[in-house]
Amino acid sequence: MAIIKLREMKLNQEGIIREIEGKGDLTRKIRDMGIVPGTEITVIGRAPLKDPVALRLKGFTLTLRNKEADFITVETEEKK
Repeated sequence: MAIIKLREMKLNQEGIIREIEGKGDLTRKIRDMGIVPGTEITVIGRAPLKDPVALRLKGFTLTLRNKEADFITVETEEKK
């Protein structure tokens, strides 16, 4: 297993949210969108300039800017 930032995930890669770093309005906004520790996510798309990133979680699609994704730590399976 590998622990990485959400921004580093590749297209179609799956992971589990481990931590939301920081405090304040941005962190609360991230949690309010359903991104909480233990949530399974899949990266389903990226804009041409890699920002924003589209995620699939809890049966819906959500997009985040890389600025927001930098606050999220994810556990993924290591690719061999």
